[in-house]
Amino acid sequence: MNRFLLIAALAAAAYFALAPGLRTPDSRAASIRPGVPLETRDGSDALLENAFAQHISRLQVTGQGTVVKVLRDDGSGSRHQRFIVRLDSGRTVLVAHNIDLAPRIDALRAGDTVAFSGEYEWNPKGGVIHWTHRDPHGRHPDGWIRHGGQTYQ
Repeated sequence: MNRFLLIAALAAAAYFALAPGLRTPDSRAASIRPGVPLETRDGSDALLENAFAQHISRLQVTGQGTVVKVLRDDGSGSRHQRFIVRLDSGRTVLVAHNIDLAPRIDALRAGDTVAFSGEYEWNPKGGVIHWTHRDPHGRHPDGWIRHGGQTYQ
């Protein structure tokens, strides 16, 4: 019986490790930490491109890009600082940073480089990155934005 359970567990582990499309968003989020150098996060643009093409939402992502436009804050409901980021792939995404739960990035300007970790939500314009803050209830992976050497969380 124990041998059967061991074989079944090993087979399941091998299946999920080798099947590239079966990882859950949270399995990727567990490996993403603000202290990890950006160079080790290969494939973030590819992950976002795939999410856009497949209309995938609720995907925890980490990436970086150039701010192309800083928009007016969204004041309806929870307040959000909004800006558009162009990834290295050329895709643009809207970042909606909750400034009721995390500090506002006052020095943010078009042309600045930002790194981010948050949840991707698909839309036809490229998608939205949100949850770029700590979850006060501890039920969601923490996100962040890094700008000018400072992490906003």
